Amino acid sequence: MRICIVAEGSYPYITGGVSSWIHNIIAQMPEHEFIIYSIGAQSKQAGKFKYQLPVNVVEVKETFLDSYLDEEGKWGSRFRLSSLQKQNLQALLGSGEDVNWNNLFKLLRSSNFQNAADFLSSKDFFDILEEICSKKYKLIPFTEMFWTVRSMILPLFLTIRNDIPEADVYHSVSTGYAGVVGALAKHLYNKPLILTEHGIYSREREEEIIKADWVKGYFKDMWIEYFYKLSSCAYQESDQIITLFNRNKEIQVELGCDINKIKVIPNGVHSAEYVNIETVNKNDTVIRIGAIVRVVPIKDIKTMLQSFALIKREIPQAEFCIMGPYEEDEQYYEECLQLVETLSLEDVTFTGSIQVKEYLGRMDLLMLTSISEGQPLAILEGMASSKPFVSTNVGSCKELLEGIEDGIGPAGLIAPVMHYEKLALAAIQLCKDQQLRMEMGRNAFLRVQKYYRQKDVIESYRALYQSLGGGQQWRESASS
Repeated sequence: MRICIVAEGSYPYITGGVSSWIHNIIAQMPEHEFIIYSIGAQSKQAGKFKYQLPVNVVEVKETFLDSYLDEEGKWGSRFRLSSLQKQNLQALLGSGEDVNWNNLFKLLRSSNFQNAADFLSSKDFFDILEEICSKKYKLIPFTEMFWTVRSMILPLFLTIRNDIPEADVYHSVSTGYAGVVGALAKHLYNKPLILTEHGIYSREREEEIIKADWVKGYFKDMWIEYFYKLSSCAYQESDQIITLFNRNKEIQVELGCDINKIKVIPNGVHSAEYVNIETVNKNDTVIRIGAIVRVVPIKDIKTMLQSFALIKREIPQAEFCIMGPYEEDEQYYEECLQLVETLSLEDVTFTGSIQVKEYLGRMDLLMLTSISEGQPLAILEGMASSKPFVSTNVGSCKELLEGIEDGIGPAGLIAPVMHYEKLALAAIQLCKDQQLRMEMGRNAFLRVQKYYRQKDVIESYRALYQSLGGGQQWRESASS
């Protein structure tokens, strides 16, 4: 079977999290061929893979959202859109109606115009936008509205006009642009679409936009609504939707997803691989706190550092090790380094990309301070290493650490998002109580070994691919 995995902002350019999940799925299903349709943020990422691709990856199709910067259109054309086409475009731009995505795909992939910028420079687009402004945005200068909307939807239109490789099954690993590409592939080839949503994409984009300086206040609602529209596309067109835990399922239903499409398949790890990792020397008086994390804003490294400043006052022998890449957002990384200097923090290390297993055993406890998560592999890896966690109450973190009436006991402590004082107090409690750390570490290993096994994840997806994709269909058709 040939499976096309559609990934946005992750594999194979970024390590950890969703990328690790994709890599494991592919590597552990050698009986299938995989195509990676990768949607990156910036063209400079082209070909710069962070992973050695498994041998069963037969193609990588790269597309980049910043390519719209190079696209120029011919101004002032008219394409004689039907009233239904105009209504559909207005729905995409926030008229309040649902988007008919198949009709939108047909329009944007038609030969009526040479490129997406031609349409967005046309009189038709001008008229559509003018009508929306007259109804909903009367007080916003039209020129600002025009260029904002154009920059918002041009990457989507370019993505829709891109070629998509043919496969037996399409598997989008988020909504957003990846979900739209999956829906387009289903439209073009009449093949099944699977959606796996690790975190709630639209909610994550909403949080980013609310905090963003580059979006003016009166455009924030428009951007947020736009990303919810993109997510609805994947929810509507997917044949099967996989979520990682029950709370995510509830949110998806709240956002309009059909509950009958949703199945819960949690993440997993090979716990046996962590049994013999190097452990802490019991006679060592240093308390080592670690974080398996990418240095990006959504992981809220700044709160982590502020928390450690308080921990350091109470536990002067504490050291902090941030284990993960920092190249993804260089500006944010520099801001974190500046915060370390401002706080006069000592014993803080940013390792960059590493083999996490070589470090985990040396840690006494681990922290995660994200403002949004799904079901983080970082916590599962730490649990498999028998390490207690201090985590913010996001995604399934509380469920992972406390369980759901499983009789195992807590594997860590939970604190509110961005509350560095409560995070610090929880960490200090663990720093001071070796017996509690050991007990929670044992609970962590028992829970991950029982409920979060990688072999169960692989078997679940293997069965899902088989049920939707029809066995060796690709190879049979290719040989005939």
